[in-house]
Amino acid sequence: MYEQYFKDVYRFIYSLCGNESVAEEITQETFLKALKHIDSYQGKCQMKVWLCQIAKNTFYTYQSKQARFSRWTELEHKQRSLEQPLDEALANKEDALRIHKVLHRMKEPYKEVFTLRIFGELSFAEISQLFEKTESWARVTFYRAKQMIHKKLKEDGSID
Repeated sequence: MYEQYFKDVYRFIYSLCGNESVAEEITQETFLKALKHIDSYQGKCQMKVWLCQIAKNTFYTYQSKQARFSRWTELEHKQRSLEQPLDEALANKEDALRIHKVLHRMKEPYKEVFTLRIFGELSFAEISQLFEKTESWARVTFYRAKQMIHKKLKEDGSID
């Protein structure tokens, strides 16, 4: 099966993504899935069509994961760029007071998530357990809280 249909499946995936290494990876995964589920092949279509359907679904799943990873990487990059001014501000007592004043006026859950993460030094996993939410929710809420603080401090002229 592999020798007979490899080129067809590979060319099909390559036509979707235009990337040789991705096409090869998806093709390999397609044949692994096909072998695991060979008993579900009912012969209603050609084997090549069945394999290309598996390949297409595998590729779309891959694409979806890549998009999520890309958005997550972008979010982490933005988060790191915001952390430095806030970390520096917290080191200075006067600036720390400004941050605490902004934090005091913030709405929940942003205030509590930020406080737990920075002052309570809890992990995102621990924060997510406290709120009975996902770890991703905790990360996003913390990121948004930092953005709010940064924006408010910028408006007040406390930071550049």
